[in-house]
Amino acid sequence: MKQIHIVLYTPKIPNNTGNAIRLCANTGAKLHLIKPLAFELDDKKLRRAGLDYHEYANMQVHDDWQACRAYLASVGVDTVVAMTTKFSRPFYDYDFKVGNSSVALVFGSETDGLPSFVRDDIGADNWLRLPMLPDSRSLNLSNSVAICLYEVWRQLGFVGDVGESVGYHRLSSRPE
Repeated sequence: MKQIHIVLYTPKIPNNTGNAIRLCANTGAKLHLIKPLAFELDDKKLRRAGLDYHEYANMQVHDDWQACRAYLASVGVDTVVAMTTKFSRPFYDYDFKVGNSSVALVFGSETDGLPSFVRDDIGADNWLRLPMLPDSRSLNLSNSVAICLYEVWRQLGFVGDVGESVGYHRLSSRPE
């Protein structure tokens, strides 16, 4: 089964990372954080945004890009894409169903984006961008992760989803 990996390169805003933790916990994606982080993992804002999902999230912290890249290769990820506005093609033109390997979506920090050495290592053929109006600079990191993760998961047939969630059971069992 294909695994989706979300990689955040040196994230700066704990709320965005907390949102990504919650998103990955709810979709089965694995979250990778690359140091240096601009916050501690026990930051109150991170915990608040991730709510009680930290225990359900499959998350790993890497010392640098090379360590993350080596880990991804060791678990059979050979589809790695860089989410960037730099000379990239539209995200929706990429077919994530092709091949049998897992996929990693790599996002840069909120303030600096992805450094050129990471983009170069991934290769220009795998630089993708979300469509935006021409005068726009960027989208919020956690929003970008959500858009991309759900599109990849959709292309892979929402593997793991059974059509119900715990929250749905709680709501549907209430007396009317």
